[in-house]
Amino acid sequence: MIVLKAAQAQVLEALQSVAGIVERRHTLPILANVLLRKNGGTVEFTTSDLEIQVRTSAELGGDAGELRTTVGARKLIDILRALPADQVVSLTSGPNKLVLQAGRSRFTLQTLPAEDFPLVNESIDFGPAFAVPQKTLRGLIEQVHFAMAVHDIRYYLNGILFIAEGRTLTLVATDGHRLALAQSSLADEVPSRQEVILPRKTVLELQRLLRDEDTPIEMRFAANQARFAFGAMEFVTKLVEGKFPDYNRVIPKNHRNIVTLGRAPLLAALQRAAILTSEKFKGVRVNVEPGTLRIASSNTEQEEAREELEVDYEGAPIETGFNVAYLIDVLANVDAETVRIELQDAAASALFTVPDAPGFKYVVMPMRI
Repeated sequence: MIVLKAAQAQVLEALQSVAGIVERRHTLPILANVLLRKNGGTVEFTTSDLEIQVRTSAELGGDAGELRTTVGARKLIDILRALPADQVVSLTSGPNKLVLQAGRSRFTLQTLPAEDFPLVNESIDFGPAFAVPQKTLRGLIEQVHFAMAVHDIRYYLNGILFIAEGRTLTLVATDGHRLALAQSSLADEVPSRQEVILPRKTVLELQRLLRDEDTPIEMRFAANQARFAFGAMEFVTKLVEGKFPDYNRVIPKNHRNIVTLGRAPLLAALQRAAILTSEKFKGVRVNVEPGTLRIASSNTEQEEAREELEVDYEGAPIETGFNVAYLIDVLANVDAETVRIELQDAAASALFTVPDAPGFKYVVMPMRI
């Protein structure tokens, strides 16, 4: 049976959309495969890592009839990438194998039974669905993802908190040293508050898949799962169990000293100053006085960097220190011409906001320099 017959670019696009979670080497060999389900001219592609399952479908021609099998996802993608984009490729099934042909090229690939592919058991008690444009969710994720923890023993920090309440969707990420929060409005009101923690791998995969377009992404949350549907894609993931910290207590409320300056000049100055920090100590000194912000860094080799910027500031002089990587992260991921920095003293956290994005807040703890 000819499983599919279509242009290389069309087949490759469908495969790449589901292959992000596939690892080349896995304790279960079949998890390195993609599950193919053919029904007439429609081919469904499904991948899983036991915690995340991604599925899409495409009209790819071939013979009529039904077929279910699995084949190595990365091998198939590598072969398709090596072929010309405009070439027609066909995939033909045989006993325990699939044969891919394109022009004069021919590849025989081993298969494993579809019955052995471990699909994720989807929850039966999902909450009400709500939707936002893909570009809105992508923008929210981009504003907070960099603040997620990586392999933290506090496992509930290794992801993003999603809260849907009323007409507001809130995303929060923190690693214990900084916190990023972004909010957006929903078109329809959510009947009841829904609060879940999405794992880090899920967040990064969504970030890869979402497009900068207005087509909606539908979200539904259950006690231990979340489901996303957009276009031909269906994405199911386990959730992180645990209690996320009370982020409202972390966000400063009464800082009186407000510095306003250009995002790009500040980012460039910090990147230059970061060159002379050491690998183990990424601290920079920040001095603010009326009209001026100074940044200084040094290392164990007695080297120093100094930067000076003009700022809109009329308050009292303040000297504090920060991890320069935390400051660069936020400035590199926020799309704005100007930023506001609210400060109190050397011992207090700083609050970064963006005049054009009232739903965004970034809190970074100071460090002793």
